[in-house]
Amino acid sequence: MIDLKDLQCLSALARQKHFARAAKECGISQPAFSMRIRKLEDRLQTPIVKRGNRFQGLTEEGQMIVRHARKIMDEVKAFEHEVSSTRGEISGSLKLGVIPTALGYAGQLLIRLNREYPNIVVRIETASSLSIQQGIEDGRFEAGITYTDFASEDFLRVEPLYDESYVLLAPERLAPRRTGEITWAEAAEMPLSLLEPGMQNRRILDQIFERVGAEPHVIAETSGFTSAIVMVVEGLAASVVPSTLVESLGGFPGTVSLPLVDPVQTKSVCLVSALRETGLLTLEALRGVATSER
Repeated sequence: MIDLKDLQCLSALARQKHFARAAKECGISQPAFSMRIRKLEDRLQTPIVKRGNRFQGLTEEGQMIVRHARKIMDEVKAFEHEVSSTRGEISGSLKLGVIPTALGYAGQLLIRLNREYPNIVVRIETASSLSIQQGIEDGRFEAGITYTDFASEDFLRVEPLYDESYVLLAPERLAPRRTGEITWAEAAEMPLSLLEPGMQNRRILDQIFERVGAEPHVIAETSGFTSAIVMVVEGLAASVVPSTLVESLGGFPGTVSLPLVDPVQTKSVCLVSALRETGLLTLEALRGVATSER
């Protein structure tokens, strides 16, 4: 009989594309991991992994087996959650991938989820739009919060949540005014701390600056908003951040938040999950709480 641990190892290998990293994820040594994959091949009497000095991918049969393995693991997880629910409350864990700009919203969402379902534990991981889609496909995430424009409805169930808008967060000493609005062209002339160029939010901002014929004066690039906000609070730079992030944190002492206009730019943000039916009660709970606030 096939061991569920074997299927978990195979899924990890398909996800990590590296024996050592997959073994580490599964919490076993690499020799023990490799032996499990070999025994699985022997048991199924079919090659799963393309052989070479290093991992070269899965065979066609291996890819088919991985798809079935993930369905089986979804069923097992759904079974565990359903058994837990017979005790009167939905409980279990849920892995959620979130783009950096949506972390403030995600925090508020989890507060609402906890009020209604206190026995659900959500693990949040910051990830790019592409990583979220890949993570849902390979089972690393049960759901994600990402940009609607970059969510493929061929692979994902897409449910709109809110429209992201942007503000300039600036130290009081650098801000051109304390209240009102600011244009993108004006913001471009200030020393800015923005996300790294490879991140979707940064690509969106660069497109807006290019559209208004402005080249932003970037003095720092970060992988997340924490460092950028610290620079703002310390009076070193301004930053362009989602309005939901500032609202969720209640603002920052010594800073000014000015809505960006000319143009007023918004981006739709959505909740995504696997198009295949997973049967996870924790996911249904999250989906219900998220969509009830629209």
